[in-house]
Amino acid sequence: MGELELPADGNLLILRARDGFALRERRRPGWILQQSFKPAADALARSGFTVLPEVPEGRFPVVMVLPTRQREESRALFAQALSLVGNDGIVVASVPNAEGAKTAEADLARLADGGVACLSKHKCRVFWTAPGSTPDGALLAEWLALDAPSRTLDGRFATRRGLFAWDRVDTASALLADALPATLAGRVADLGAGFGYLACELLARCDGVTAVDLYEAEGRALEPARANLDAAMARAGRTVAASVRWHDVTHGIDTGYDVVVANPPFHQGRADDPSLGRAFIAAAAAGLAGHGSFWMVANRHLAYESTLDTCFANVRTVVERDGFKVVQAREPRR
Repeated sequence: MGELELPADGNLLILRARDGFALRERRRPGWILQQSFKPAADALARSGFTVLPEVPEGRFPVVMVLPTRQREESRALFAQALSLVGNDGIVVASVPNAEGAKTAEADLARLADGGVACLSKHKCRVFWTAPGSTPDGALLAEWLALDAPSRTLDGRFATRRGLFAWDRVDTASALLADALPATLAGRVADLGAGFGYLACELLARCDGVTAVDLYEAEGRALEPARANLDAAMARAGRTVAASVRWHDVTHGIDTGYDVVVANPPFHQGRADDPSLGRAFIAAAAAGLAGHGSFWMVANRHLAYESTLDTCFANVRTVVERDGFKVVQAREPRR
C-alpha cells in the first residue's frame, strides 16, 4: 500500500467493499468484507470473498471505508469505523475527487482527534486517521445515530438515510401509486421496493391483494420495509402473506404473480443506464402469470418501449406527467 501497511495477521475490516483486481491481488486470510448492496456483494462472493450485509462487531487494527454519495450515510460509516478500530488502529477511506473526496476527508478529520493524512492520485483521494485517534464522543454518538431507522411523511413510514428518496415520496412513485386501479388483486411483487412505499399503497388501495413480495437490492432498506408492511396491514385491518427479500431483480424473481409493480433504478453511478430498467421489465414478464399485469413508471425520455413490446403482447401508456410515464403491460410473451 506504499505509505500504509496491511495487517500481517489479516485482521482487516472493509466497509462497503467493492470487488476489483487490486482487492483480489492483495487478499489475506481473515479479511472481513461488508457490503449491503446485493449486486456488489454478489460480485465479491463470486471472487471468493465472504461478505456480510451488516456492519459486524469486534475490534480491528485497520478499518477501510468506501463512503457512499449520501453525506449523512457516509458520516455514519466513519463513526462506525472509528467505533470498531482498535486502540492503536487506523481508519482509511478512499473517495474519487468527482464524488466529494474533499468533503469526505473534512468530515473524517472533524470526527477524528488529530486530523487525517492524505494522498491524492489518479483523480482520487485516500485519507487516514493517526494511530489511536480518539473521536469526539458527542459527535461520534450523533453520527452513529444517523444510520438508525427514522420516520418520514409525518411519521407514516420508517426509512433510513441513504436509501433512494429516503426522506420523501419521489414524484415517479407517487404518480405510479395514483395510477394503480383499486381492482388489482392476488399475489403482488414490488421490484426495487426501497422502504416499501408502493407495496404499502397497494395494501391501502386494493382490497383484493392477498400476498405481497418486496424485492430490494439494498440490505439497509429491509428493516424499514418490514416495519412499513406491518404498519400498512394494521391500518388496513387485515393481514396478507408478505416477504421482504434482499435480492438482485436482474437475476429473476418468483413466478405466478398476478401483479408486478416497479419504479426501476435508471442510474449506474452518474450516467443513465437503461439496461437496469430493461432487466426489470424482463424479470416482470417472466414472473407474471399469463393473466397478470405489469405496472411501471419511468422517466419519459427513457426508451423502454422496444423491450416492453418484446416481453409483452399488450402495452399502453396510462399517464404522462411531470417528466414521467406510467406504463401498463399485459400478456407476457413466453
